[in-house]
Amino acid sequence: MQRSTLEQALGKLLEKVLEGEGRAVVLAGSQERIETLNAALWTAAPSSFLPHGSLRDGHAADQPVWLTVEDENPNGANVLVLTDGTGSERLGDFERCLDLFEGEDPAAVTAARARWQRYQAEGHTLTYWQQTPSGSWEKKEG
Repeated sequence: MQRSTLEQALGKLLEKVLEGEGRAVVLAGSQERIETLNAALWTAAPSSFLPHGSLRDGHAADQPVWLTVEDENPNGANVLVLTDGTGSERLGDFERCLDLFEGEDPAAVTAARARWQRYQAEGHTLTYWQQTPSGSWEKKEG
């Protein structure tokens, strides 16, 4: 087994959200990134379909997973997924927030640590999961 890319991890996480009958907003850093994530979600798991959409598709309220560059929740999601170092002023609108970043990129790790400290100072309950070299995930102490 090998480490997952961010796109592969996102697909697996969104599968879990949908299995639990949840909805998600995925906040990305650019429209180009939305297109990359959109393409990755179409091919995430050959045996499953991850229904999702973006501004290009419209009908936000009907989309179980909404890909966006805006700090919004147009589909009534209970899970927010932050990518590309994005942040949100709406964390309290969601039951859970997943902050995905590339752990092999020192700049991304430094930025993630700063976000962690901010979330902690704001009083959010935090849990950190790290992917192992074999591709599994283990819970780490904050």
